[in-house]
Amino acid sequence: MKIVDNPYSDKIYFPLSGITKGDLIRYYEEIADYMLPYLQDRPLTMHRFPKGIAKEGFYQKNASDYFPDWIKTKKIKKEGGWVNHVICNNQATLAYLARQGTITFHVTLSKTDKLNYPDKLIFDLDPSGKNFKSVVIGAQILKRFLEEELKLSTYVMLTGSNGVHLVVPLMRVRNFDEVRNFAKKVAGYLAGKYPEDFTIEMRKDQRKGRLFLDYLRNSYAQTAVCPFSVRAFEGAPVAVPISWDELAEIPNSRAYTIHTIFDRLKKNPDPWKNFHKKAKNLGNAKKKLEEFTTANIDSDKNFKSI
Repeated sequence: MKIVDNPYSDKIYFPLSGITKGDLIRYYEEIADYMLPYLQDRPLTMHRFPKGIAKEGFYQKNASDYFPDWIKTKKIKKEGGWVNHVICNNQATLAYLARQGTITFHVTLSKTDKLNYPDKLIFDLDPSGKNFKSVVIGAQILKRFLEEELKLSTYVMLTGSNGVHLVVPLMRVRNFDEVRNFAKKVAGYLAGKYPEDFTIEMRKDQRKGRLFLDYLRNSYAQTAVCPFSVRAFEGAPVAVPISWDELAEIPNSRAYTIHTIFDRLKKNPDPWKNFHKKAKNLGNAKKKLEEFTTANIDSDKNFKSI
């Protein structure tokens, strides 16, 4: 179903950069082939700015009553009730939601057919201040540990905001509680091993310039920004899956915008093309991690007994 621009498509959404609502709609129509595989069958949370980013936006989970019947929805159980989420599986839905002022699309880490079993694990790495270099170094340390010691696959994405997501593809056999507990133990182990570089302290005033290893997205009903989503910052930066080699060369998380992303895609169209083929069961990784954490505890005991 083709969505036709309306008379309000020249409305300015990004005042300093002059990007309009029509620009946003056209971007989502053009990026659809790249973006839809990451939206497919996942409950959606919309970050809407109907008056542009100069005005405060809002998050919306429930589909609006006025959304047309051809918009697919799915009622998802929550504590104390239900949420009727939009499921964005086609270009028409993507463009329609952009017409409603949706700038950013956030999706769950699981799909509708197996909601309590995520197919990915995410570490959200944001710098203290504007030190993006610390994010790059931290992501590389985390990658080495996950790949070399725990034998998991890792992928990296610029969030289009301040940091990166390090993403691990998973077989859908472990529930959210198991995955979150695993991610928490990884973060705690590395924060203990590199106390001057990493922290799992949630309070910003306690981080003291260290990189926060945020594992908290790995919970039922939590969401993460969808690849190729626009972010609500001037210039309209985009969340972009990249290769690990690229990460070392990129100055910040907002390196690509709706104006530059298509040139980037011509050079490296899909660095995540084998993502789901690399999915693994966490079983062996959990055993290896237990060995590391146990050895760390024993080391501390031996040190204290000297």
